Amino acid sequence: MTGSTRPAGIVSAAVRTRRRVLTAAVLATTLGTTLFIAGALALLPASHRPPIPAGIGTVEPSAPGPPASTAPIPSGGVAPPVRISAAGIGLRSSLTNLHVQPDGHLGTPSNPGKAGWWSEGPIPGGPGAAVIVGHVDSRTGPAVFHNLSSLRPGDKITLHRRDGSTATFAVRALRQYAKDKIPDDQVYVLDGPPALRLITCGGTYDRGRQEYSDNLVVYADFVQSPAAPQHRS
Repeated sequence: MTGSTRPAGIVSAAVRTRRRVLTAAVLATTLGTTLFIAGALALLPASHRPPIPAGIGTVEPSAPGPPASTAPIPSGGVAPPVRISAAGIGLRSSLTNLHVQPDGHLGTPSNPGKAGWWSEGPIPGGPGAAVIVGHVDSRTGPAVFHNLSSLRPGDKITLHRRDGSTATFAVRALRQYAKDKIPDDQVYVLDGPPALRLITCGGTYDRGRQEYSDNLVVYADFVQSPAAPQHRS
């Protein structure tokens, strides 16, 4: 996806950025963004997709965030992520950086086999909740987040950083939301303890509108962040 052009065929995961953290591009367009995945995708039959639970675990309400800002969220000196893994569902993927586009939509990975990190948002292990987005399927079969709905509370997710350090998170809850019902104050948390949100498509696929009806959101809490390995000269 480039510029403000919407792709002809999409898998939609409706991701709306919090009103308090809109970038300059979003301020000129809308108070929320819709996540589009480029490419005309022939989706898997519903019977071949993992069932998405209505609600597993507990989602705690988040505290109010900071005032509006057009600047990236401070990283607190934490290195950016380059890979994500979750052994329990066989997830292992490099990460591409995602940005809000001039039309107010969040860019998405061009490769269904790779996940993407909202790079203007929190860094995994730094303040706030880092946001990682991935496709659920593609014309050729399951995509990177196909098994996301199989995660359960306590399952571990690890973000591997550029400096060799890692940030590990434990799943707390899974929720499925209609595209226009995502609770911004719970999903897009910009300050407070480190946390993680994984987002993919969910619900039914409307072939007429070429988009999914819902989003699956995985909430995860920070567990540990081992230091980067030291290299001796």
